[in-house]
Amino acid sequence: MEMEKEEKKVNTLAGRQAEARDEGGARREGATEEPQERMEDWFREEVSDFEEGEVVRGRIVQVRGGEVLVDVGYKSEGTIALEEFQRSGTIPKVGDEIEVYLEAKEDNEGLIVLSKDRADKIKVWDTVSHAYEKGTPVEGRVVEVVKGGLAVDVGVRAFLPGSQVDLRPVKNLSALVGQTIRAKVIKLNRRRGNVVLSRRSMLEEEREDRRRHTLSVLHEGMSLTGTVKNITDYGAFVDLGGIDGLLHVTDMSWGRIGHPSEIFQVGDQIEVVVLHFDRETSRVSLGYKQKSLDPWESVDARFPVGSKVSGRVVSLTNYGAFVELEPGVEGLVHVSEMSWTRRVRHPSKLVNVGDQVEVMVLDVNKATKRISLGMKQVEPDPWATIEERYTPGMRVQGKVRNLTDFGAFVELEPGVDGLLHISDMSWTRNIGHPSELLKKGQPIETLILNVDREAKRISLGLKQIQPDPWELVAERYPVGSRVTGKIVRLTDFGAFVELEPGVDGLLHISQMSDRPINRPEDIVNVGDELTLMVIRVDPSERRIGLSLKELAAAIEREAVKEYKGRQRRRHRGGDESYDDEEEE
Repeated sequence: MEMEKEEKKVNTLAGRQAEARDEGGARREGATEEPQERMEDWFREEVSDFEEGEVVRGRIVQVRGGEVLVDVGYKSEGTIALEEFQRSGTIPKVGDEIEVYLEAKEDNEGLIVLSKDRADKIKVWDTVSHAYEKGTPVEGRVVEVVKGGLAVDVGVRAFLPGSQVDLRPVKNLSALVGQTIRAKVIKLNRRRGNVVLSRRSMLEEEREDRRRHTLSVLHEGMSLTGTVKNITDYGAFVDLGGIDGLLHVTDMSWGRIGHPSEIFQVGDQIEVVVLHFDRETSRVSLGYKQKSLDPWESVDARFPVGSKVSGRVVSLTNYGAFVELEPGVEGLVHVSEMSWTRRVRHPSKLVNVGDQVEVMVLDVNKATKRISLGMKQVEPDPWATIEERYTPGMRVQGKVRNLTDFGAFVELEPGVDGLLHISDMSWTRNIGHPSELLKKGQPIETLILNVDREAKRISLGLKQIQPDPWELVAERYPVGSRVTGKIVRLTDFGAFVELEPGVDGLLHISQMSDRPINRPEDIVNVGDELTLMVIRVDPSERRIGLSLKELAAAIEREAVKEYKGRQRRRHRGGDESYDDEEEE
């Protein structure tokens, strides 16, 4: 029975080999015949060193239908399902040598049982195990996000914890799905099929390698390319290859920078210059602007004194405005150089940040990197010929531009203001604030009182347009005369009485009554019309003293006098001429 069985194996093998020759296998018509396989050779192969569960090398001898016939040098060939090749993405070809897994030395038909899938997996596990033992990285493709990290296909399914994905925490793990990465095997259990990876440890080693290399070649003055790693208010940290350098904001540009983000973004590749390197602390100071020449080296040639240039206002201070003439070159327009006519207290009254202005170069100091500029010098000085346009005694039209406690500034022409002092607003009224008479923007006619070209001042008068009513006050209101007026204002010491427009008199509290008075309101009120007696006139001081008390006394004297006169006339028979002589 055993002999029959072995003969059946031989016949089956011979039949398959004949089929292979007929279907374009190893033999073709006219080819030299191979030696006949002998029975004793077959028995020697049977006792070869092949063992089940091993990975052996074989050669593809035939591809047909859904299977691939492989010769591994055993007494019989083995077959592998074609789909195993398709799953691995390979196309089997006759003559290709491959590694296969020997599952069994024979099946029901007496053929050996082979598997490419299991061979590939064993090969992968061997590679992963070798990488684990040697500490070398493996390559794999991220297939999905799982709890706590990522699943990575490295030939077998491996786990990459989220904390081991990168040097810094990764917020969006799903962005890595589909990417091919390299990582180190940090844990391995082949029996359970568990593989744990760490990309972070590999990156740390690579960074340390780059750091050692960078430190070995780094020196002051060298130029190198780095990656912007982080941006702060005071600068940017640049990864030079395992070591970070600080690019301070002052070394980014020759021009003015508000924030480093105006020039750089995280991830930018930039070329920098090493300004300083401390090997003990590994601190590196970098420069970016130093790649180009300092614009101040030839600033006097580009901006000679007396030249007119255009610039942009980049900053305002209490004492002036900084104007950028070109990137890295700024000049100062002092407030005293902004206007020929206006006294500028703050530059914001004339310019704003971002304004384009025309200026003249007044001075250049390369050593201190300072340029003095002037705005007013671009325009002709209107005060140079001011005396030709405005002379004392001239009436001029203007517009109230501004009100202050001491007066009003009146614009006579663009850039030329005159001061109307509060004391020159009215002949008669005691004005507390200019707003009692004037409003901002109000058209007004004034009289030129004085022109000072050197001091750039023009004095104006409003009251001088009208005659001074006080010049005739002494004639119109002699002492002892009786006047009628209206109370217009009360004070602690008395009441002001308007006698006519522009002429007020003072009714002192002591002149209100014979009896003591605590407050003027006890006797008079605003709006009362009274008849008073003039007791004092001082045109130079513009004062008129009025009295109720003296008027009452005069009226009383007159009544007494009239009464006595009537009595005398009654006793003397009505001789009025006699009465008159007696009165005199």
